[in-house]
Amino acid sequence: MGESSHSEVDPTDADQREIGGEMVDDSSGLGSVMAHAYRGEIDRVGTWRQRLDQTTTWAVTLMAAILTWAFSSPDNPHYLLLVGISVVTVFLGIEARRYRDYDVFRARVRLLQENLFANALDPAADVPRHDWRVQLSADYRDPTVTVPVGEALSNRLRRVYLWLLGVLLLAWLFRITAFTPRQDWVTAAEIGRLPGTAVVVLVAVFYAVLLGITLWPRERHAKGEFRTDETDDWKESQNETSRDETSPDG
Repeated sequence: MGESSHSEVDPTDADQREIGGEMVDDSSGLGSVMAHAYRGEIDRVGTWRQRLDQTTTWAVTLMAAILTWAFSSPDNPHYLLLVGISVVTVFLGIEARRYRDYDVFRARVRLLQENLFANALDPAADVPRHDWRVQLSADYRDPTVTVPVGEALSNRLRRVYLWLLGVLLLAWLFRITAFTPRQDWVTAAEIGRLPGTAVVVLVAVFYAVLLGITLWPRERHAKGEFRTDETDDWKESQNETSRDETSPDG
């Protein structure tokens, strides 16, 4: 009997998808389960956010140490800065992979916030996704990473790593020019038997690839990020309401 009744439930039906109000009225059952599930997802989001921050912290710490040592003496080789660029790029790859995992749990949180809690606060408004329960159920049954590697790399480059790698590039250019005034900077860029021209070309190609990954237009799969064109809309509307309530004519 129970299995038959469950199989006849359509999660996309209006009464089923707008379940937020019912959960507020009923403090037990599904509402209690979803509250615990939401707390668990929030904890996962916070944990993965910390892992992202730790990767960035290690990259910045390493970069600061390399910059300090590279400019501490004119005799120190310039290619240590290139080693720093390589290591920071490795951190970029690690953070991109963590970002893809982080987005899985953030997407679940946003799905609950948009369709469950927002509907509980304002049942008059329709839910953004009529099949949100189906999507959440499928994700719990078979967790899937939805953010492609290219988008993850582009996101972390725009947010952090393009700036860090840019600082290292400027430091390297300064190191092979200002520290070798009597030598052509291209010649000063040589590493052992590798001519300076080849080194400069390799560095230029590497940074061109980074810019291509960062700026290449692609469909956005990441869920739940702030959008710049919506900044302060809620605050502005609240301030306007407060001014209307306190105005002498109101």
